[in-house]
Amino acid sequence: MPSFDAVLDPNLVEVRNAVDNTAKEIGTRFDFKGSSAKVELKEKELTVFADSDFQIGQVLDILIAKLTKRNVDIRFMDRTAKIEKIGGDKVKQVITVKSGIDADTAKKIQTAIKGSKLKVQASIQGDTVRVTGAKRDDLQAAMALIRADVPDAPVSFNNFRD
Repeated sequence: MPSFDAVLDPNLVEVRNAVDNTAKEIGTRFDFKGSSAKVELKEKELTVFADSDFQIGQVLDILIAKLTKRNVDIRFMDRTAKIEKIGGDKVKQVITVKSGIDADTAKKIQTAIKGSKLKVQASIQGDTVRVTGAKRDDLQAAMALIRADVPDAPVSFNNFRD
């Protein structure tokens, strides 16, 4: 039976390259001279350090530009964390890199497929959603439906079986 998996899978190598390029640019820019602006990557968590909220915004702009240049979708970055004050006048913001479909997004995908009248079934398997159907055309229609109904998550499809 034909099937595919819907997943959220960022390219962590390109994320690391973008962070390294951002650090290089911060080191060479005149407006960051003498500041403590930097970006650190640990596992799937980016930490942006700066002297003020405005500088954090500048560093994030540089980081987003580098990520898009490296074809990393910025929807993988979860920037909902607040800017925290750390010692003195320094601030930081933690950005998590989304990996794997969370339960809410998986349920949204599953209900969209069930309500679409396509002859496919969606089942949640951990951090992926497996979609199975009788025909390949139905699966391709389900892919288009998922892309249209879940615009806030950069869902990719792998493990396509015929």
